[in-house]
Amino acid sequence: MAAFIKNIVEKWVALYVRLSRDDENEGDSNSIAHQIEILTRYAKDNGITNYKIYKDDGYSGTNFKRPGFQEMLADIEAGLVSMVIVKDMSRFGRNYLEVGLYTEIRFPEMGVRFVAVNDGVDSENQMDNDFTPFRNIINEWYAKDTSKKIRAVFRNKGMSGQRLATRPPYGYLKGADGHLVIDEETRPVVELIFQLCVEGNGPGKIARILKEKKIPSPGTLEFQRTGRTKYYYPDDPYRWSQGTIVKILEQDAYLGQTTNFKTYRPSFKNKRKLLNPSEKQMTFENTHPAIIDRETWEMVQKARAQRRRPTKMGEMGMFSGLAYCADCGARLYHCRSTSWTHEQECYTCANYRKRKGCSAHYIRAVVLEQLVLQNLQRVMAYVKDDEDEFVRQVMKNKLTAQMAEQVQAKRQLEKQERRINELDAIIQRLYEDHVMGKLTAARFTRLSEGYEREQSELETSAESLRALVHSTEAEEINIQSFLKIVKKYTEPTELTPLLLHEFVEKIVVHAPDKSSGHRIQQIDVHYNFIGEIDLSPEYSRKTTA
Repeated sequence: MAAFIKNIVEKWVALYVRLSRDDENEGDSNSIAHQIEILTRYAKDNGITNYKIYKDDGYSGTNFKRPGFQEMLADIEAGLVSMVIVKDMSRFGRNYLEVGLYTEIRFPEMGVRFVAVNDGVDSENQMDNDFTPFRNIINEWYAKDTSKKIRAVFRNKGMSGQRLATRPPYGYLKGADGHLVIDEETRPVVELIFQLCVEGNGPGKIARILKEKKIPSPGTLEFQRTGRTKYYYPDDPYRWSQGTIVKILEQDAYLGQTTNFKTYRPSFKNKRKLLNPSEKQMTFENTHPAIIDRETWEMVQKARAQRRRPTKMGEMGMFSGLAYCADCGARLYHCRSTSWTHEQECYTCANYRKRKGCSAHYIRAVVLEQLVLQNLQRVMAYVKDDEDEFVRQVMKNKLTAQMAEQVQAKRQLEKQERRINELDAIIQRLYEDHVMGKLTAARFTRLSEGYEREQSELETSAESLRALVHSTEAEEINIQSFLKIVKKYTEPTELTPLLLHEFVEKIVVHAPDKSSGHRIQQIDVHYNFIGEIDLSPEYSRKTTA
């Protein structure tokens, strides 16, 4: 039946025209109107009256996912097109492999005639088509050369510190000179998003809070300002997605800096963006006003790195992602039930719950809150009583820990360097044995590849150890960041999520000791920027005898 319908429907001729942004620089010779004029004149001169124009305006010839091209292909595969006419081969495409696939394989298989007017190509006259493959390669070379020039321009622009992204991040506007300026209407929203994250809220919950507060989404705001509807949902103008929140929280432009070359495309034929490793990115400080301070930014990134799941009741434990087992290093799991009161909630070792050999390290949530609050109160009192002595104590702790780390790294580095030298000698002996015929080529290749792989891994590790051995970090900067947070608060009487996440990096919970007839449990509090303070540790005591 389908074949019968195809036969009774009169086929038409496809006139295909394409113009990319780069082609516009060549003037009117490649304009859409000029191409249509050439193709319709050719159709008239050849007695073709039944034709359909397929158009792609602003699409690269290396991209074959163009809407007009895809529409034409669909009609060809449906048996509705008898002939395809283009101005020249470059209008059809600039990827010689794909152009050849269509013009030399797929179109002949489907009985479709192909004509490129200005290039004199006609699939019905094979004698005139011998030069066509070379012409396709030249068209691809043109696209490759154009891509190389554009990349060079972007590279020079990016290396000079100018922002490569065309759209300003939410919270900013593009100024008259091209630099970012703060958007005072959306700045408070960015600050609120970061503050909510510091308080321990995840992206999903932050999105729900913004919706409840009826804050217009970026797409709604763009529609209100420009009329663009791409990200606008009329039925849900306060629709914030979790992905949007994540992008905002990971956007380092809020620090007042510009980071270029975050992504790259592997080829001019491949439009897919890939993430660049950090060493290939370029960051320029103080390129525009900051919205978020460095301390808040770092706390948010730590919170994002410690992402955790809410309970089945949709709640998040205050210490989830912060409390760790002192023996196995696993995170403590927040346990609670609908029938439990807050006083019954507790934390236990994740490995114990999975039966991986560790003990429970059970501690009630209210006890943990009390111990952390006590430790924090003592640290803040220490700072306010004698700030200079506090700084000296922190520096002493840091220096001691750093020296111990450097001594251990030095020992490991010496061991690895000895092994690297041994491998050099082994590989040399293997080569000599191979030359003298004592080893077959296959065995030599197998053995040498294994040793060279080991040596390469050791050299990478040794490079990191050398950097650690010779590092001289300025810990005073971190101390000042911590002191800045302390000065924001008076005497805290309650531990809130905001207070906890602003101050605490992690809490190490030890196993309870019942040897004295009392249940005694120690915790170690590690603070953001400065680590653990050398105070007597906090203990939980409970009579068990």
